[in-house]
Amino acid sequence: MASSSSFSSSTVTSKFIWFLLILSLQLDLLLGSDLHHKNQTYFRPNREVQKLRRIEKYLKRINKPSIKTIHSPDGDVIECVPSHLQPAFDHPQLRGQKPLDLPEMRSRANETTNEESFNQLWSQSGESCPIGSIPMRRTTKTDVLRARSVRRFGRRLRKPIRRDSSGGGHEHAVVFVNGEQYYGAKASINVWAPRVTDAYEFSLSQIWLISGSFGHDLNTIEAGWQVSPELYGDNYPRFFTYWTTDAYQATGCYNLLCSGFVQTNNKIAIGAAISPRSSYNGRQFDLGLMIWKCATLFFSEIWMQANHWETNRERNQPRICVRNFSQN
Repeated sequence: MASSSSFSSSTVTSKFIWFLLILSLQLDLLLGSDLHHKNQTYFRPNREVQKLRRIEKYLKRINKPSIKTIHSPDGDVIECVPSHLQPAFDHPQLRGQKPLDLPEMRSRANETTNEESFNQLWSQSGESCPIGSIPMRRTTKTDVLRARSVRRFGRRLRKPIRRDSSGGGHEHAVVFVNGEQYYGAKASINVWAPRVTDAYEFSLSQIWLISGSFGHDLNTIEAGWQVSPELYGDNYPRFFTYWTTDAYQATGCYNLLCSGFVQTNNKIAIGAAISPRSSYNGRQFDLGLMIWKCATLFFSEIWMQANHWETNRERNQPRICVRNFSQN
């Protein structure tokens, strides 16, 4: 009986071990399948690789070959790009062309021209780009990754536009004038560095030339200063431009991030930080902007005058020439 009991016990033990081995194998298969599913769900390596490839392709298109590189104290890298290689000349109607000569501007007796009065951090050391080139802020992979998508990088959100100060969480004040025909406009804007509380918020002050209605045919040319952590990664006020021909739906972009503006000035970088800034109960600094139109065959030419001065100083107006074109 003893030997029979020992044999029976040994048989039960071996069957139990086999049961544990099979159960362990099934658990491994189930867990392995679950982990694989999680990798596909959360990591999506193929989609991430495709996104990075799109970013690299975009950066290769927007960051043009330069003849000089300048490192700004705020971390920006400014590239001196030959004028005819800037993104505007990727447009089919401008490809292979070069910027035109500046037209003569009517000057007033009490106005002088002094480009040194417009200050940006990258040029405070005395650096500038050679004549025949323009300073362009280098766009980085980190810049694009902050955007909601590669396609929407450097563009405003598509949502209804209002001229009043209500609706949609977009708080703003507007002073405007309507009329038959305008060939230019001028504004003096106080420069501040407001700190926004969310990475996707922004604050700006601008001059805004519009045509059409506040619907799908809105056409704008805009310039001023803005604080946008999403676009630039910091809270510096930066000189910016923007344009759209369809109420921000499919056309337009900030600065030189797409074909649109043609810049000719070699000392002012669109998208670069402005310094110094105004302070409460302290010194005040202004940004002066002028935009006017000169019709040509394929595009309208827009020149901006930008000046930056301390209150009560002589108000000098250096010229930054940019041209915004549209198909005729």
